[in-house]
Amino acid sequence: MASGFKVLKGPHGLSTLQQAFKCIAVQSVTGCLLQKFYSVTANENGAKGSVNAENMSLLENLNLLGVDVKMARQRQPGVLRRIFTNEQGLASFLQGKGASRQSVASIISRYPRAITRSLEHLEQRWQLWRNIFQTNEEIVAILDRSPESFFRSSDNNNLKKNIAYLSSLGLSNKDLHRLLATAPRTFSNSLELNRQMVEFLEDVCVELGGTGPKEFAKAIISRNLYVLIRSTKRVKANIDNLRATLKLSDAEFLTALQGPLAKILDLSNEYLKNNLATLQARLLALGSCEEDVKKLIIGYPTALYIGAATLSTKLDCLLEGGITMKQILDRPKVLDYSTKNVAARLEELRGISYDFKANGIGILDLSRKRFSAKIEKLVTSTDE
Repeated sequence: MASGFKVLKGPHGLSTLQQAFKCIAVQSVTGCLLQKFYSVTANENGAKGSVNAENMSLLENLNLLGVDVKMARQRQPGVLRRIFTNEQGLASFLQGKGASRQSVASIISRYPRAITRSLEHLEQRWQLWRNIFQTNEEIVAILDRSPESFFRSSDNNNLKKNIAYLSSLGLSNKDLHRLLATAPRTFSNSLELNRQMVEFLEDVCVELGGTGPKEFAKAIISRNLYVLIRSTKRVKANIDNLRATLKLSDAEFLTALQGPLAKILDLSNEYLKNNLATLQARLLALGSCEEDVKKLIIGYPTALYIGAATLSTKLDCLLEGGITMKQILDRPKVLDYSTKNVAARLEELRGISYDFKANGIGILDLSRKRFSAKIEKLVTSTDE
């Protein structure tokens, strides 16, 4: 490259950059055909600038692409000091896959390191993802939501190995689709790290007397996609805590773990521990027994996602509205709804003298549309 030359600078360079969003694969610059476009800054004497200085050509190019440079600087400042980058090649590539100009700018703003990936790397990675996703639009949607999921790792070979390994566990293409869409860091993990978690889960199964360790590990991963991006230390502590609290037989605990309890194994140890203690203390204070505590945790472990204060407020709201603790234990999904939502429904039902003792609390668990239809029906029957 000629000394002092700045790619995409000058009238011809500006025109070239503006045409980038028309997905031109190859363009002529100083008589040479290039498949990648780089930003290079040099001083008047042709020498490279300070190592710590930002690449001015790059900043100009990013501004022309509509990138929020201030955000990019906050996220990954080192990228803006790079000599060679591929911002225009990336823009052309993503637009060729269906991304809008705004999406491209947003992706680079939130994850600037994306502009360091070569066209070859991008093509290889995209094809690996397309082996799991049916359309380019699905991948673009994920990049819009989480650019890091696609650009975080530069190791395509590791991605390929992880896909092969996870498939070998019996995970379906649907499971892999959900993993990439929901917990993409799984595929940035080293293969060894994912293998350690799987082997740990298999060991738990054997320790509890299970005879299908591979199926056990697969069941937990399928039910909790975040397990593979947590440490074995965290998951082990949560399993030990649940085991100590529930006091189930090995066979019962094994069944619960690969069933409903799998959903909460990724929680932080302290959060799970505190919520378990709070839930247990609150239920016992309300006259419930240890079996009731077990019933709620196994039947509806999602209750442990709810913060202690929020859970107490929801319980108070339901109890003050005429619901019994037994009814809540029999239909714990009512805890899914916000306190405001439950309070509003209780108020409406109170207005038509709804009898929870006679009719149960299933009405509180209906969708908004079905709840409104049910209220209208009850009002009509009362008027008659």
